Amino acid sequence: MSKLISSSSSSPSSILVPLISFLLLLPTFSTSRKVLDGNHVIRINLHHVDSGKNLTKLERVQHGMKRAESRLERLNAMVSEKPSQFSETKELDSESESNSSPVQSPIHAGNGEYLMELAIGTPPESYPAVLDTGSDLIWTQCKPCSKCYKQPTPIFDPKKSSSFSKLSCGSNLCSLLPSSSCSGGDGCQYMYSYGDYSVTQGILGTETFTFGTSKIKNIGFGCGEDNEGEGFEQASGLVGLGRGPLSLVSQMKEPKFSYCLTSMDNTKSSVLLLGSLPKVKNSKGAITTPLLTNPSQPSFYYLDLQGISVGGTQLSIEKSTFDLGEDGSGGLIIDSGTTITYIEENAFDALKKEFVSQIDLPVDSSGSTGLDVCFNLPSNSGRIEVPKLVFHFRGGDLELPAENYMIADSNMGVACLAMGSSSGMSIFGNVQQQNLLVNHDLQKETITFVPTQCDHI
Repeated sequence: MSKLISSSSSSPSSILVPLISFLLLLPTFSTSRKVLDGNHVIRINLHHVDSGKNLTKLERVQHGMKRAESRLERLNAMVSEKPSQFSETKELDSESESNSSPVQSPIHAGNGEYLMELAIGTPPESYPAVLDTGSDLIWTQCKPCSKCYKQPTPIFDPKKSSSFSKLSCGSNLCSLLPSSSCSGGDGCQYMYSYGDYSVTQGILGTETFTFGTSKIKNIGFGCGEDNEGEGFEQASGLVGLGRGPLSLVSQMKEPKFSYCLTSMDNTKSSVLLLGSLPKVKNSKGAITTPLLTNPSQPSFYYLDLQGISVGGTQLSIEKSTFDLGEDGSGGLIIDSGTTITYIEENAFDALKKEFVSQIDLPVDSSGSTGLDVCFNLPSNSGRIEVPKLVFHFRGGDLELPAENYMIADSNMGVACLAMGSSSGMSIFGNVQQQNLLVNHDLQKETITFVPTQCDHI
């Protein structure tokens, strides 16, 4: 069953939006090194954490919002408070209290919404991991585990790998950790905390990581022996793709990577591409915008958002609304691990007002969906018109297809705007990134958005 949603402006277009999508099979992981338009890249298939579950698209959004609640609260705290006010204090070595000291562990972005597959060690052991563009550390659960959650694959045993090596406290990677400790002569001990109150701690080491047929040696990673928190159960660890020196792309010295996310209710997998940026034959609508740097949060990918238009009307908001402050506050980050887009409260109020004004449907005020802007669907019509939504970035205007911001559900009889308000930092979420090839060029410090059918890459 489906409903046709049209986005209306000077040049309206029609988009078919499925309301109920049954995923009968869990997409399998695969990785390969392929040639795309003459460029060698490592290709890694991704699947959404809710793949294989009998959920509508709206229900997937609701699940993602629930996963993000505490994370969003702490992300905003990260950029608005002093480090001591959002750091975890904990003993790294509970068995040797006299030789260890409390450390302050800064909070990082945390759990993502997409899983990737790789292998670790020699011989290689399969390892499904959360993909997180908002943090840097790569880690997996390791034996012996003092506290480990139940994971889908056997826990990695470094003693069975001929390529595992502990890193000393004097190593360069150990010095790059936000918090580390040395006690008992057991090498570099780390602790890494996330925005949803999850934490991993253990020994920092190096290993060979395998992506399909491509082996990358001496990648620094956390061998987690004490891992706490919710949200990691579908994975055996996490791969950070942030801008910091500990991330996978930084350690690989790979300044170019891309991802392309299929629609949440699509049974086909999304894709991560490490290497030269792929060329798309039809790049109509592509825009390139510069990356901004926040010295207080160097891992995040900040974008220069200058305004938003709804149905051809530019919102009346202060020009500085999305500016990155000198103190590190404000700004907008792009994040694959946050489901919907959250924008500064005053801007969201203006956005909400404009959508209500332009959509000729009664507003649903029941609050049953958890989203702030919903409309009651007509019972006798298969088509609704919604205004076009355009994000004005420095460098170009990104016009989103209707399915990237308006989600209809016939069971509930509503169509909802997949956006919300935030206080402080704004976040460009993954629903808005569906079927966009998101090219990161860390040499040029740019991100390019290319409208693309991601299941065709």
